Amino acid sequence: MEIPLQITAKDMELTDAIKADITEKAEKLDSYYDRIMRCRVAVECPKRHPHEGKLYDVHIYITVPGGEVTVKHAPNEDLYVSIRDAFQAARRRLEDFAREQRNDVKTHEEQPQGVIGKLFTDKGYGFLERPDGVEVYFHANSVVNRNFDDLKVGMKVRFAQEDGVKGPQASTVKVK
Repeated sequence: MEIPLQITAKDMELTDAIKADITEKAEKLDSYYDRIMRCRVAVECPKRHPHEGKLYDVHIYITVPGGEVTVKHAPNEDLYVSIRDAFQAARRRLEDFAREQRNDVKTHEEQPQGVIGKLFTDKGYGFLERPDGVEVYFHANSVVNRNFDDLKVGMKVRFAQEDGVKGPQASTVKVK
């Protein structure tokens, strides 16, 4: 971190042990994203009715080149648990931010397209025909957005293909 860690507390006093725990966890964030410019941690214990017990909020603000990663985690009755959960969320967000910076974001392959080639409605299955002419088996349970009995030969579909025992089969079929 270029700027030292800043820890603030609202409506409570932080012990040295809590400050040390926060400092240790903040230093570990550098191993997930080494270009952190600043990290601010705000711990708060909002006033509540005495019968409701105390809840601790931990907010983390991390300044990085090109933006800020903010974590406002759900309050917890245990301050150490609240700190742990907030820093775990911050770690995940930093990892996501680093992936976006590297243009290393996962993309999903487009589902194959085809048409319904054969239907055996009395037996509950059919075959799709891919554009390259290969037939792909599908079961009635694979159809996700229509009733199997309403399908017609020639309908355009998208499907997820996998290897079956007797050849290619569709695990999901969506009518377009």
